Amino acid sequence: MTASVITVPAFGLPHDGVRHFFGTRHHTGTLVYETGVPAQTRDVSGQSWMLSVKQVHGTDALIVDRPLTGSDRFQGGWDALITDQPGVTVAVRTADCVPVLVYDRRRKVAAAIHAGWRGALAGIVPKTIQLMIARFSTDEADVRVSIGPSAGSCCYEVDEAVLEPLRSGSTEWSSLLKDRRGNRAKLDLKALVKRQAAQIGIDREHITTVNLCTICHPHLFFSYRREGRVNGTMLNGITLMPHW
Repeated sequence: MTASVITVPAFGLPHDGVRHFFGTRHHTGTLVYETGVPAQTRDVSGQSWMLSVKQVHGTDALIVDRPLTGSDRFQGGWDALITDQPGVTVAVRTADCVPVLVYDRRRKVAAAIHAGWRGALAGIVPKTIQLMIARFSTDEADVRVSIGPSAGSCCYEVDEAVLEPLRSGSTEWSSLLKDRRGNRAKLDLKALVKRQAAQIGIDREHITTVNLCTICHPHLFFSYRREGRVNGTMLNGITLMPHW
């Protein structure tokens, strides 16, 4: 039987009071939740909320710092969601882009981030963590990061539109590439995101990576690159548990 979601044992242990998941094409949650509209869910912990929003390949984050209601509507565009609200699952959708889940174990704050190449090169992951630091007094030592399935360096070929800003923004850009041929190369987006998180003070031992490529695992994942269109997306989320 194929698992509908992927979790990382070292990320979000039961005593941390947080749950997380990286979705697959078999996860029915991709069909249920409307973007920008909180959806009520119910599980063993009681009633809770699921929220995903319109993603625009930018770096803005929506902060959910109050209880959600069924009448809430979030009509803007954001590529990261941050919450300190127990019982709220913040979620992002991906189909080759990198899903990144973050939580602060001490201040009890969680974030879900959608990092495509535009967002990653613009620093959405460090910007989101820095927003957690500014808004919730998060300490880098308390942050745990998990990087989920995405297009891998085995398959993710990019051209000069990506390579030029990569060269401009990183002194070690060449180590993120393989199979370089002229103005094309294969990019390791996961490694870029991990490096950016480490550069702002997140311990590399506190960063977990799911090394699965969405392009070369058609039985598990939707892939825009492989399929040439959006046939579906994976839902990836993190929840602060209500019993805190």
